[in-house]
Amino acid sequence: MSEPLLITSSDSILSELDFKPYRSTVERRVVPFLPGPHEPQTMEINTPWGTQLTARKGDFLVSEIATPNDYWSIDPVIFEESYVMIRPGYCVKKAVTLLVPLTDITRDPERLVTVVTLEGAETVRAGDFYLAKGIKGEVWPYPAEKIDNVMTPVE
Repeated sequence: MSEPLLITSSDSILSELDFKPYRSTVERRVVPFLPGPHEPQTMEINTPWGTQLTARKGDFLVSEIATPNDYWSIDPVIFEESYVMIRPGYCVKKAVTLLVPLTDITRDPERLVTVVTLEGAETVRAGDFYLAKGIKGEVWPYPAEKIDNVMTPVE
């Protein structure tokens, strides 16, 4: 088996991809990660697809309401620019997310791809994920199965 294809936010291939704009349609749970001074200042997060991400003090931990234990961390600056709090502990994403199928890069749904996110590297199967690009050019893998349930295309 070949090595996973590595993708970072500075890769030139990103300018060649046909990203489409989507808007999230769901409310999410959110809590800030604010450990005390004598507690670890980072936390490892295990994703449902078997990758580990690192949350840092000040990050926001966001999850879908139906799966509160499957959360991901978001940099506080990006959270403030991308989300709006609708009531304590709940938010909606206001920013548009750009998405493209990872298979547009690999041409092979079985190919493994490592996407270097702000929270760490995530290795995923191309056929199961899209590549997402955010407001600061940051990239992350986005589960294809969630697109129809969570996102709507922006016209």
